[in-house]
Amino acid sequence: MFYIDTQTNLQDLTQYLQKKGWLHAAEIITDTAIPGAGNMNVVVRLTTNQRTLILKQSRPFVQKYPQLAAPLNRIDVEYQFYTAMQAAAQQLEKSPFPKLLQYDADEHLMLLEDLGHGKDMSSIYAARHISEQQTKQLVRFLETIHQVVPPKGYPINEGLRQLNHQHIFVLPFLADNGFDLDNVQQGLQALAQAYKQDNALTTIATQLGEAYLSAGTTLLHGDYYPGSWMQQQEALCIIDPEFSFVGDAYYDVGVFVAHLIIATGNINKLDWVLDNYSLPIDKKKVQQLAGIEIMRRLIGLGQLPLEHTLAEKKELLELAKELILSSDSQ
Repeated sequence: MFYIDTQTNLQDLTQYLQKKGWLHAAEIITDTAIPGAGNMNVVVRLTTNQRTLILKQSRPFVQKYPQLAAPLNRIDVEYQFYTAMQAAAQQLEKSPFPKLLQYDADEHLMLLEDLGHGKDMSSIYAARHISEQQTKQLVRFLETIHQVVPPKGYPINEGLRQLNHQHIFVLPFLADNGFDLDNVQQGLQALAQAYKQDNALTTIATQLGEAYLSAGTTLLHGDYYPGSWMQQQEALCIIDPEFSFVGDAYYDVGVFVAHLIIATGNINKLDWVLDNYSLPIDKKKVQQLAGIEIMRRLIGLGQLPLEHTLAEKKELLELAKELILSSDSQ
């Protein structure tokens, strides 16, 4: 297997991709760079004498956390997702998904168009704001994904779902999960204990976790949060669908809502999204899943680049608890 990264010799990488027929005639690679803070896969921006490209490769571990094992076939999930989206995105004025150029299943390697030097939208956490126009676009893109009929044989993505299940529904609610939250922010470990010891919360987390691992009928992005939203000037793009699977729409919508609330502190984002999302959906599960996602991002291992005070995090955790335990089916 040919492993790619920014340390790969440019001549060797050029010859390798030329042999595969992935470069144009007389095209050579002149530079490589890391395009952004990727978590799961190796991602390299290739600069050639003719264009720029994005090359992605999965490894048997999480790129950001090499101690965590991860299934190699996650790159195939991403390939299947982009293939399914290419026809669906034609209904939009401009596709929000990068164009798939080449794929090699044996090498776990994929070549995509380069969307440019935009940044993901993690900046909304510090800005504490996202525009209504951007939010409307993101809702529309999510509807586009959810309306695609899942291709026959679409990957069930069991390996990554099991990994995600642990980090969303299990580990954040364990009193001792080996992760000291005081290393994130002093006082956070003590603050988290009340939620970790709440049986009502852990019961619902367990139920939603079982639902997450169950089969569904809707094609999902699987990780619809600001790290997967890329802003390129005025345009928004959707990337990194390696967690995609066929499940229930409330999961994507719940994650989406959770991050809007984390960023803005505004609970009204829940009703706004539900009012603007036009497809059938279980609103109560959206609400509960949003609460779980808020909690796991504050007291779990999947930390965000937040500048919130401890008091602000406590307020968000109380809000998340209300969302999870509320019996209001809306």
